[in-house]
Amino acid sequence: MEHITPEHKSLTAHIYSLRLWVKTIEPEYLKITFDKLLNSTEFKVLNFSEYFFPVQGYTAIWLLAESHLAIHTFPQNGWSYIELSGCNKEKTNLFKEQVQFMDFEMKWETPEMTESCPGSS
Repeated sequence: MEHITPEHKSLTAHIYSLRLWVKTIEPEYLKITFDKLLNSTEFKVLNFSEYFFPVQGYTAIWLLAESHLAIHTFPQNGWSYIELSGCNKEKTNLFKEQVQFMDFEMKWETPEMTESCPGSS
């Protein structure tokens, strides 16, 4: 039997990250809003999981073909932390452009998208 080696494309590993705070802690609103945003920026959602803390608080994560989006609410101060990590620079930039038009107050943790790759310091 002949052994067939699949063809593959070699890519340099880069992760582009966005981190921001939004002034809302409503789980359903966050879930719907960011799910729509991921779809409109053409991220491929592989899975979604959420957790409601017994006292208060909410965590959600979208597993993406390109990496992940995570949301953590902080009810004590009324803010939610959002972090997108993606290996597609164009989609991550589009996400950043579109999130700025959302209907809530926001503060960027980092003013620019950060880029990480192996061997960088």
